[in-house]
Amino acid sequence: MKKLKNEKELVKKAIAEGMKYGEERGVVKFEPTDSANEKIEYIYRLLVHDKIIQPLPQDKISQLSMKHKLAIWASKLK
Repeated sequence: MKKLKNEKELVKKAIAEGMKYGEERGVVKFEPTDSANEKIEYIYRLLVHDKIIQPLPQDKISQLSMKHKLAIWASKLK
């Protein structure tokens, strides 16, 4: 897994866009006390469920790989 050039900013963008997507869809209400790791995992699972991104192999799922997958997704957003 090759790290993206501006992955940290893309992860922040992915969290913001993913939260907006989940709340507009009406499936989640994020709380200010939710950690970034919880948000990342929920957004990743929601996008996989909605078939927006391809799931990672079960043995490769980790916080780091979910962040990377979300960063790739965010890089493709307008």
